[in-house]
Amino acid sequence: MDHDVKNNNSPHITKIIFWKWWRSVDQQLLIAVSILISISMLLVTTSSSAVALRIGVHEDYFATRHIFYVLGSYILMVGFSYIESDSIKKIAIIGFICNLLLLILVKFYGYDVKGARRWINILGFSLQPSEFIKPCFAVLTGFIFSYFSNRNYSFITTSLVFTIIAGLLISQPDLGMLITLTGIWGIQLFVAGLPIIWIIFSFILLVAGLYFAYKLLPHATARIDNFLHPTLSENYQVTQSLNAFKHGGLFGTGPGEGTVKRSIPDSHSDFIFAVAGEEFGAILCIFISLVFAFIVIRGIILLYKKKDDFLVISASGIIAQLAIQSIINMGVSLNLLPTKGMTLPFISYGGSSTLSIGIAAGILLSFSKTNYTINTKYNIQQDTIVI
Repeated sequence: MDHDVKNNNSPHITKIIFWKWWRSVDQQLLIAVSILISISMLLVTTSSSAVALRIGVHEDYFATRHIFYVLGSYILMVGFSYIESDSIKKIAIIGFICNLLLLILVKFYGYDVKGARRWINILGFSLQPSEFIKPCFAVLTGFIFSYFSNRNYSFITTSLVFTIIAGLLISQPDLGMLITLTGIWGIQLFVAGLPIIWIIFSFILLVAGLYFAYKLLPHATARIDNFLHPTLSENYQVTQSLNAFKHGGLFGTGPGEGTVKRSIPDSHSDFIFAVAGEEFGAILCIFISLVFAFIVIRGIILLYKKKDDFLVISASGIIAQLAIQSIINMGVSLNLLPTKGMTLPFISYGGSSTLSIGIAAGILLSFSKTNYTINTKYNIQQDTIVI
C-alpha cells in the first residue's frame, strides 16, 4: 500500500517542484535569454556553412555541434536556476579552484591557436578554462565581500585573487578576458560600497596594465594601432564587417544571402553580429541590443529588491560579465573598439563560451528568484493534488 502511494505521488511531486520553480524564477529573464538562444541557432546555421567548407569539413559541422552546445548550455542554465544560493556558493568555490589549476596547466600543456595558448585538451575535449572562471570569480568575490565585515579586508583578499588570475591571463595572452574580469571586479567593488579611493586606485592599475600591454605585447600594440590609425594599416576583418552592415541596410539581404561569412574566418563566432546585420539588417541588430539591455536592466531591478550582500554582489558581477562581453563584441564589429576576439553571449558559436554563459545565466536566475510557496493538500483516496 505504501509503495503504491509513493509511486502515485511521484508525478505530482515532480509537478509541484516544477511549478514552484516556474513561479519563483524570473520568467522575463528566462524568456529574454531563450530569445537570444533562438537567434543563435538561426545565425550560426546561416553563417557556419561557409566557414566549414573553407576549412575542409562538412558544411553542417559547426551547426550540428552548436546544437549540442546550446542544449548543454540550456540544461546547465535551468539546472543552476534550480539550485539554492548556498549550494551555488560551494560549487563556485570548487569550480574556481579547479579552473585556476587548469589555467596553470594551460601554460605548460595547452596548445596554441592564432598565437595564443588558452585551450587545453581533456579526455578528447577542448576546454578554455578562462571562460568558466568568470562566473566562479563573480560568485567567489561576492562571498568574500559578504564574509568580511571589514571592506578593506575584502578588497585586499579579492585583489590577491584577481592578481593571480590576471597574471595567468596575461601569460596566455588573453587581454579581452582580462578586461572582462577587471570590469566584473570593478563593478563589484562599486556595488560593495568600497571607499572611492580604492576604486580609483583599481582604475589606475587597469590603465597602467593596458599601457604596459600596449608597450610589451606586440599583438596588443598592432590591434590598438590599427584602431587608432586605420589609414596606416588594413584591418581586414573589421573592414569586411562594416561592409556587411552597409550591404544589409535596414532589412537585410535575407537568410543565407550574405557574403561576409565567406570572407571573415570568425563569422560564426567573433563577428556573428556582422552576419546578423548583413542578412537580417539593422532591425535585428537593434533588437538584439535591446534584449541585452533588457537583461541587464531587469537584473538590476531584481537585485535592487534583495537584501543579501552575497546575492547582490555576486549577481552584479554576472550582469557585468554579460554587459561587457556584449558591448565588446558588438563594438568591435562596428569598429567602435579595437579588434578583440570575444564571443557574443548566448549567440556566438563556441563550446566553452556557450556552456559557461549557460552557467552564468543559471546563477543569475537562481539569485534573482522570489520566494514562492505552494500550499498543497494530498488526498490519498482521490489521488489528486490541490493547489
